[in-house]
Amino acid sequence: MAFIDYYKVLELDKNASEKDIKNAYRKLARKYHPDLNPNDEEAHKKFQQLNEANEVLSDPGKRKKYDKYGENWQHGEAYEQQARQQAGTHGGFGSYGDFSGAEGFGSDDFSDFFQSMFGGAGGARGGRQAKYRGQDYNASLSLNLRDILETHKQTLTVNGKNIRITIPAGIENGQTIKIAGHGAPGVNGGPAGDLYIQFTIAPDANFKRDGNNLYTTLKLDLYTAVLGGEVTADTLNGKVKVKVKPETQNGTKVKLKGKGIPVYKKENEFGDLYLTYDIQTPTNLTEKQKQLFEELAKSST
Repeated sequence: MAFIDYYKVLELDKNASEKDIKNAYRKLARKYHPDLNPNDEEAHKKFQQLNEANEVLSDPGKRKKYDKYGENWQHGEAYEQQARQQAGTHGGFGSYGDFSGAEGFGSDDFSDFFQSMFGGAGGARGGRQAKYRGQDYNASLSLNLRDILETHKQTLTVNGKNIRITIPAGIENGQTIKIAGHGAPGVNGGPAGDLYIQFTIAPDANFKRDGNNLYTTLKLDLYTAVLGGEVTADTLNGKVKVKVKPETQNGTKVKLKGKGIPVYKKENEFGDLYLTYDIQTPTNLTEKQKQLFEELAKSST
């Protein structure tokens, strides 16, 4: 994978604060979200890079390694361990100086430096090459609420390779899952990295999600609200009949048990759906209807 400058991706410099990173990610993620750019491959690529940059720079530990090692940041601990072992064998790095302060190295310099120190015939431990774990890959996958009602399989293409994954029902917006061994190949026979997939659950026009529960508004005509009756309500997986009590007030909430989102990795457990009644005042009344309302008004006083 080509090296990506995470600071440039987020349009920040290296002195950016945690708040700057958070705000930049939110702003740019909204701009390049796949749902707002459905046919724009560049926007989709940019959105993936934003998620990758945010994952690293928003984590103080990962950011520190990234600032120090650049594209080799995921091998930082292995590098330092090898450096300590080499220092113990030869009494230090000599002309290389203090490795921990080697800010002048670029990413290519690091790669060449460590290859010369630990790889090849002149390397440490009798010429054995150090094995390094491959780089992790990061990807994003956009779903809608109906996509997470059931556990299902989906095929992703990552770096030209098709990977079939299982998406558990009830997965959360922003949740990340790890697919072990599907990252970059290791160096010198080291283990492959992992693939991290972050899920984006697109907002729904009719339902608002809060955890495993769903919330929606149901329009109710005045006559049914006053007299009671039955209405049809939409859920994510079909329509249901709902009984309305007489004299129902505007803003009344009712709960449809088990009609929410499946609980993540808990079979046959579901959240609830909450309906809020929005009572509609009748319009375009006939003269007869107006007279009836006038009589009702007089009788109520």
